[in-house]
Amino acid sequence: MPTLPWTVPNPAPPHTEVHVFASRFETRTLWGALRFLARTPGVWRQVSRAPGAYGASLKAEPFKRTFWTLSAWESPAALKAFARSGAHAPTSQGLSTQMRDAKFATWQASSGELPLGWTEAIRRLT
Repeated sequence: MPTLPWTVPNPAPPHTEVHVFASRFETRTLWGALRFLARTPGVWRQVSRAPGAYGASLKAEPFKRTFWTLSAWESPAALKAFARSGAHAPTSQGLSTQMRDAKFATWQASSGELPLGWTEAIRRLT
């Protein structure tokens, strides 16, 4: 699966601060990576209509068993509401035993910096 390009569910208002979230997941096995991939479309559909989501992208390296996410949100509360609902909630719970490692990073950015690039996210996660 190639990188899913930056998708904008809701345009960010100009001159506002956005909450950026990045993650890196590594599965224990190739089977775990395949399970992650199988559940990606449902979560991606949820992101595409999530209230408070200003943009998101996914980078998948299934043969390395590694997945990266990068997203921008209206607030930490909007991100939390997304994570605890829809397809994301059961997916994250169901895949937790498949994970070898997970890293997360958050920071603030200006809406003028959107769409976000991968360079800064990867730097913060490594």
